[in-house]
Amino acid sequence: MASTADFKNGMVLQIDGGLWQIVEFLHVKPGKGPAFVRTKIKNVTTGKTVDKTFNAGVKVETATVDRRDMTYLYQDGEDFVFMDDQDYEQINLTPDLLGDQARFLLENSRAQVSFHEGTPLYAELPVTVDLVVSQTDPGLQGDRSTGGTKPATLETGAEIQVPLFLNTGDKVRVDTRDGSYVSRVND
Repeated sequence: MASTADFKNGMVLQIDGGLWQIVEFLHVKPGKGPAFVRTKIKNVTTGKTVDKTFNAGVKVETATVDRRDMTYLYQDGEDFVFMDDQDYEQINLTPDLLGDQARFLLENSRAQVSFHEGTPLYAELPVTVDLVVSQTDPGLQGDRSTGGTKPATLETGAEIQVPLFLNTGDKVRVDTRDGSYVSRVND
């Protein structure tokens, strides 16, 4: 059990039989009336995000979530095979546990996998990954009709928008949360 004063981003709560992760929260003390906590919570299994308000000081059931560092090994059919860095145990994760981040996975990539009572809940890749551009058209210096970006295919097969000055073979840093280009990486 945890009080609303103990809320932290990333904390997992048990509400109505489901697991919900706190995305963001705000303690509010209005001029009139009691204080309350406004939260945005995400269902761990479905990914649905909702806003929920708790009265200040209310006790909420917390869930024990075990986060483990794992290494991505290979894809087995639809599933992704990860190895626990501590005990070398291998587990299969379904594509829905990885979500859109799966398109940025390379063999030997690191990820943090969260478990509840031995069941994998979700996996988080690092915020940024460095990938090689496997194919992109040459950019024309005068072409600014697209805002200075062009499509590029990365070594994992993911397609993102990159600046015109990038060429095939360049290494780029990509934000895994939204798939956006961050910068060019110089080796």
